[in-house]
Amino acid sequence: MKNLKGKTAFVTGASSGIGLAFAHALAEMGMNIILTARSTEKLNQEANIISKKFRVKTYVVACDLSQKETPDKLYQFVRENQLSVDLLINNAGFGKWGNFLEETIPTYENMLEVNINAVVKLSHLFLPEMLAKGEGGIINVASTGAFQPCPYIATYAASKAFVLSFSEALYGEYYKRGITVTALCPGNTATGFQEVAGADTSKMYAESAETVAKEGIQAFIQGQNCKVNGMGNNLQSLIPKFLPRKMVIKIVEKMMNKRVNAQ
Repeated sequence: MKNLKGKTAFVTGASSGIGLAFAHALAEMGMNIILTARSTEKLNQEANIISKKFRVKTYVVACDLSQKETPDKLYQFVRENQLSVDLLINNAGFGKWGNFLEETIPTYENMLEVNINAVVKLSHLFLPEMLAKGEGGIINVASTGAFQPCPYIATYAASKAFVLSFSEALYGEYYKRGITVTALCPGNTATGFQEVAGADTSKMYAESAETVAKEGIQAFIQGQNCKVNGMGNNLQSLIPKFLPRKMVIKIVEKMMNKRVNAQ
């Protein structure tokens, strides 16, 4: 899908960070935007800014994707407003840094509901109409953490490995039918994610959310199955393929341990 003007994008986690950057970048290209996140006030504020700045239509629906029924409610919102989603951006997600046992089971359940189940459900709900039109697509935000085991963010990284594999599998199933599914794999990005995760990334280079989103959109337009942001992150994603698995685990553990214990 190369021409986005006049079409509609559905963006999760759209109130800040990469999700908000996606909303702005797509609106600048002429897309109407459905924004969803938990904060109604923040969503309304950003939707007003986008609609006035780019002269596109915006729609707001506040929700919590950690609730199992939320994807169905979002789909119902789209149907009730007689909208047609051409591009789904599964951006919402969160993680926690620290020893695996330091977090509770409910925290991990919520994380997996947002990072995995919501991605699967929303993809399953919106793909049929795209297939009927013969065009459309999905950008799923994964992470460079998807390419190797990551001690101290074990569950988060594993959830992003799922997103990467799931996205590329869907790409394989549907690209011949006019549907592009792109896995976007950013590294450290300047968003509010780090604060929620309890991560000390102050000494790490951080890409801007705007750059990450724009590169993701360009990769999607070009029909790419996977996009890793930045030369350094590309190199990082390739190195584990050439090293013994145990060595990779030990290297990543050493890197992550420094950041966890710096708290």
